[in-house]
Amino acid sequence: MNKVLIFDTTLRDGEQALKSSLSVREKLVIARALSKMKVDIIEAGFPVSSPGDFQSVSTIAESISDATICGLSRAVDKDIEVCAEAVNKAARPRIHTFIATSEIHASSKLRKSNDEILAMAIHAVKHARNLCGDVEFSCEDAGRTDPDLLCRVVEETIKAGAKTINIPDTVGYTVGYQFGDIIKNIFERVPNVDDAVISVHCHNDLGLGTANSVMAVLNGARQVECTVNGLGERAGNASLEEIVMILRTRKDIFNVETNINTKEISNTSRLVSHICGVPIQPNKAIVGANAFSHSSGIHQDGMLKNQSTYEIMTPESVGLDKNTLNLTSRSGRAVIQHRLANLGYEKDTYDMGKFYANFLALADKKGSVYDDDLEALMEIGSDVDESKYSLEYLNVSSGRGIIATSTVRVSDGDIILQEAATGDGPVDATYEAISRATGMVLEVVDYSLSGVTGGRDALGEVKLIVDYNGKRFHGHGSSTDIIEASAQAYINATNKVERNIKVEEVRKSKNK
Repeated sequence: MNKVLIFDTTLRDGEQALKSSLSVREKLVIARALSKMKVDIIEAGFPVSSPGDFQSVSTIAESISDATICGLSRAVDKDIEVCAEAVNKAARPRIHTFIATSEIHASSKLRKSNDEILAMAIHAVKHARNLCGDVEFSCEDAGRTDPDLLCRVVEETIKAGAKTINIPDTVGYTVGYQFGDIIKNIFERVPNVDDAVISVHCHNDLGLGTANSVMAVLNGARQVECTVNGLGERAGNASLEEIVMILRTRKDIFNVETNINTKEISNTSRLVSHICGVPIQPNKAIVGANAFSHSSGIHQDGMLKNQSTYEIMTPESVGLDKNTLNLTSRSGRAVIQHRLANLGYEKDTYDMGKFYANFLALADKKGSVYDDDLEALMEIGSDVDESKYSLEYLNVSSGRGIIATSTVRVSDGDIILQEAATGDGPVDATYEAISRATGMVLEVVDYSLSGVTGGRDALGEVKLIVDYNGKRFHGHGSSTDIIEASAQAYINATNKVERNIKVEEVRKSKNK
């Protein structure tokens, strides 16, 4: 079997890591995104845990028809019965029942003998099979379970009717070769192993969740349990996007396929991050902001010559439009010349040595340089001051039941411009007031707020992208007051637009 089934547990194990539970609506939105991505099995929740979770699982079971909908249950009759009721309206329902099999769990948590645990496992699977045709059984903490007992439990639960047997590294304890050997041992010693799909569920406590999962695939596992963005208990679970793209990118090693529509990966990742309120770290594999971003001059030069020099997969393959070649003081002449050519400047029309020196000076001052900065350097020279407008005063009134109102005072040299405006919230009102004061109306197409420091007095940073006459400009601002940071970012973008107007005027005068 060269197909690896993707079992997504974002809505169950992933949700357990959140500070507050997801609503039924939020879970359904995520489930629909998972379905669109063509996930094979969606573990929608733990129905017996709360009425809300039961409703979520039941709603998803009724609403999603092109994936198996699974609910989790302990090896307890009531859990199994509630789970069966929650998933019974699914086109393809599954009950996932489990019991711990490791010595530490048996003695400290369950206080049961191995024989008692085995009997409970067999009973749970049989009871579940009487209620649902598709039953999965998990040996919790399999990574620390005695190999002889593990093989015995796997064999007997398959006999009892389990179609899928899950081997979890519940606490992320094993390393790659060990976990691979556990799976290999099961295939070699369990006589009826071919009557079930062997699944794995690896946690990331030592940062090995993904590595252990793919080692299991190499040794015969054909279902991987994972979560979007690696969400999950403690350090999280094996990451769905990493698993899928490893198997796709290194098909030469694994010789397997998944059903996943990889072009939906980025959209689903952002959706889950937004709904769950868990930011994606910039250097996160596959879906991080820097995953297809290149800053080193050597890397950028290689990318311009052959994209595969520094990218083993394309951004388009995971649903992104393109990669990013960041312009910083580390950028070499090749990428600057390439970007200038895209802006319409032929290399024989300027002195690259002089221009590059001005670029480095600006990059050292600003950190990141954008296309409008390059145009300003080209047309105006080294003096690319952006400080036409400055925010002198800001007063905002907003709250529940109050129409947000903002009054701003903006300086333009010695001239003071003051305006007030209302809006849909304090930021919108502030942007409207600044637009009235400067006479410059910008369309905000992207806005992000992040904390630079911690604590109640954290410094917030706002980054935005605005559109003006079909061109896009970046703005940024920071303050302990997020409204002020937002205002500073808008002012910063407005100054860049004003500078670009000056650039266009200079360009026109040169062409006369």
